Amino acid sequence: MQKQNIVEQQDMPDKELKNDRKSLSILLELFKFVGPYKGKVFAALVALFFTAGLTLSVGHGVRLLIDEGFSQRSLSDLASAIQFIVIVTICISIGTFFRFYLVSSVGERVSADIRLAVFNHVVTLHPSYFETNGSGDIMSRLTTDTTLLQSIIGSSFSMVMRSALMCIGAIIMLFATNVKLTLIVLASVPFILVPILVYGRRVRALSRKSQDSMSDVGSYAGEAIEHIKTVQSYSRESEEKASFSAEVERAYEIGRERVKQRAVLISGVIVIVFGAISGMLWVGGSDVIHGKMSAGDLGAFVFYAIMVASSTATISEVFGELQRAAGATERLFEILNVESHIVAPQNDVLSTKGLSAEMVFDEVSFFYPSRKDTAAISHLNLTAAEGRVLALVGPSGAGKTTLFELLQRFYDPQQGAVKLGGVDVRRFDPKELRDTMALVPQQPALFSHDVFHNIRYGKPNATDEEVIEAAKKAHAHEFIVNLPQGYQSFLGEKGVRLSGGQRQRIAIARAILKDPTILLLDEATSALDSESEHHVQKALEALMRNRTTIIIAHRLSTIQHADQIAVLDHGKLVDVGNHAALLRSCDLYQRLVELQFKQGSRETT
Repeated sequence: MQKQNIVEQQDMPDKELKNDRKSLSILLELFKFVGPYKGKVFAALVALFFTAGLTLSVGHGVRLLIDEGFSQRSLSDLASAIQFIVIVTICISIGTFFRFYLVSSVGERVSADIRLAVFNHVVTLHPSYFETNGSGDIMSRLTTDTTLLQSIIGSSFSMVMRSALMCIGAIIMLFATNVKLTLIVLASVPFILVPILVYGRRVRALSRKSQDSMSDVGSYAGEAIEHIKTVQSYSRESEEKASFSAEVERAYEIGRERVKQRAVLISGVIVIVFGAISGMLWVGGSDVIHGKMSAGDLGAFVFYAIMVASSTATISEVFGELQRAAGATERLFEILNVESHIVAPQNDVLSTKGLSAEMVFDEVSFFYPSRKDTAAISHLNLTAAEGRVLALVGPSGAGKTTLFELLQRFYDPQQGAVKLGGVDVRRFDPKELRDTMALVPQQPALFSHDVFHNIRYGKPNATDEEVIEAAKKAHAHEFIVNLPQGYQSFLGEKGVRLSGGQRQRIAIARAILKDPTILLLDEATSALDSESEHHVQKALEALMRNRTTIIIAHRLSTIQHADQIAVLDHGKLVDVGNHAALLRSCDLYQRLVELQFKQGSRETT
């Protein structure tokens, strides 16, 4: 199957070939990142021209060495020729140092700027983008692709420019030395360009496939490691190893084919170039024997011919790297060119200040982009009154979490409107809208940082005293001070060093610190033990007072005192009322209560 894939990759369709003809043009997009450093680039170009000119002058030194030193058998002339070559070499090394340093530093800086630009853009994209684009693929572009561009900008571009400049200069010197021999050398140029163009297209196409396949490898490994406990719990290590091996093997086969095409390109160019040089040596050597040109001229000509050959070989080799860079640039700019669907209106942006904290779903219908044939929410009309508590209940898949995502404007409904204070939320800047809310999810999101950072995420400018006070209100202070470094303790990836209940209390403290006007609780006490739940419930009751609070309830016992309870099923509103009214009028609510009562009885028993 893998061999078949490689064959298909070699037999690229006409459309892909047409795209490859303009593949390198996408590299021009990089100049917008290079522009701010034009001073360093200019200095590097000066150093480049300086060293190129000095390198070309070595040919004159070779001519002096042979004609004046060897032929005349003069030690003084020999010493002068060697002294000239040594001085030129020292100057070349100094110029090369500055050229390499300047170009490499620009490459490092530009790759860092690209990483920042991509990341800064990614964090503003609408959540639906991440439904169809895996985090592993995005990470591959942020790391692997930008690292490749760093190498290209910091090295390959410089090598291409240097080789092109040396090639042009050497050809001029060839003509100046001997026209007949120069024409022999240049006759090989078409035979060099053809394989570069033909194999270059194949290398570029395979480079893009190779980068995509490596992204798949990273995604698979990341997913397996993230769920390592599940893998080991189900004893699936062997199957995961086999599946990962298949992914790696597929990436290897594509990479091997790419390397093979590059090897064919480079070796072919070398054979053609040095074949031309061999022909030139035969003709030139004959002219020297017959006295038509001096041995020094032939030596200088050979030097320039070798420069042309080596420069051409370098260009052909770097051309493959540029093809890879084109693929990496294309992948990065695919992200940069994505426009977020969730943005502030271009005109007449309204402010949330002074508006009531009443949330309204007005005839809302919504379909997830990845599931356009199934309505997640259908013709929903629901109001969360200001300062009141609205609980959302229903079986799994009823649409409760979707309502939270619409409230925070992670998505926009296809029909109807979500309103804050009577105003469509699409009239606000999404950031300002979300600043009015605090979410405590069922699975809290903690970062690989210390406790201070994780709680302060709700209010970045909060003092240490405010953080500690929020932790106390969330009944998290006691276990935090018992951590090895207290509030400065590193929590590990996703808070792995804490228990589920401790992670939940950190998330609650974060929401308390933010002090929002609208509180979104996805059963924030579900992971707590009975004693902690009692304390946190008291803290939440104080936090919820005089705030618009919407709760996704998984345990109905926690929301019996809610002002209103909305019963959902398959994205539709079944009934609304308080606990007592729903027990009398709503069959679905009655069944949910009975199921939990029976489950609670069994657990008690």
